[in-house]
Amino acid sequence: MDAFQALAEPNRRKVVEMLARSGELSASEICEEFDVTPQAVSQHLRTLREASVIQMEKRAQRRIYRFNPRSTRQVQAWLTDMTELWNRRLDRLDRALKEDTG
Repeated sequence: MDAFQALAEPNRRKVVEMLARSGELSASEICEEFDVTPQAVSQHLRTLREASVIQMEKRAQRRIYRFNPRSTRQVQAWLTDMTELWNRRLDRLDRALKEDTG
């Protein structure tokens, strides 16, 4: 699974936002923020780990999660490409409209 698929689910995006804001959180701290079972949260965490969107470190009996900012490069590159594509299209439209009214 890639970052796009992992981030498509709203609860997983919320986990990423939480980790990006806080730096790192334990699995139990993450679970506290959701109205779903701990098993469901665990599945979301696993999906995000497999897509390398988050990283996990074991500290004694705790699992500590943190956001992996490198994982968003693919998403950022796609967004940049789409923005440039639409900017070029809008520039062409602007020129065409100016030619028609000019």
